[in-house]
Amino acid sequence: MSEPIHRSVYLADESATLELGASLGEALRDWPNGLVVFLEGNLGAGKTTLCRGLLRGLGHSGAVKSPTYTLVEPYELGGRTLNHFDLYRLGDPEELEYMGIRDYFKAGDVCVIEWPERGAGVLPEPDLRVTVTVDGSGRRARLQGGTSLGEQWLAYWTGSSGVECSGEGTSSSRGDQ
Repeated sequence: MSEPIHRSVYLADESATLELGASLGEALRDWPNGLVVFLEGNLGAGKTTLCRGLLRGLGHSGAVKSPTYTLVEPYELGGRTLNHFDLYRLGDPEELEYMGIRDYFKAGDVCVIEWPERGAGVLPEPDLRVTVTVDGSGRRARLQGGTSLGEQWLAYWTGSSGVECSGEGTSSSRGDQ
């Protein structure tokens, strides 16, 4: 079995995080399938900022708020739904069952989940895992395919985005950060 595809992108500041998110959103706009995306990282790492950029790339022009208290914020974007989850305040993964979590994972929809570890055992496996960590004075985003669909999307994004990234796995990399 081959190594999973992953890419790494250095983010110098908030603007670079928004740009990466927009690039991901633009690629999702033309992607015919939905995706389950886990956003991982410490508090303040830039997960919500990345999601804000992603929504902008998908064409959303309104406010983007973190659904910390509501758990989910749906966005209707040109025939596609993006469900933004923030599970930071989730007390028990079982609470997701009570809110009807499975109804949000429809074919063609995108589900972006912050703090996915708090929903362990209830959430589906991610197609794409994005981990944001501190790297010097900036951040580093590591994107990794979690399913074959996620790896296909990551290869598609890498070939179409123009974002400089380093990568490992079954696909060639561009750039070397």
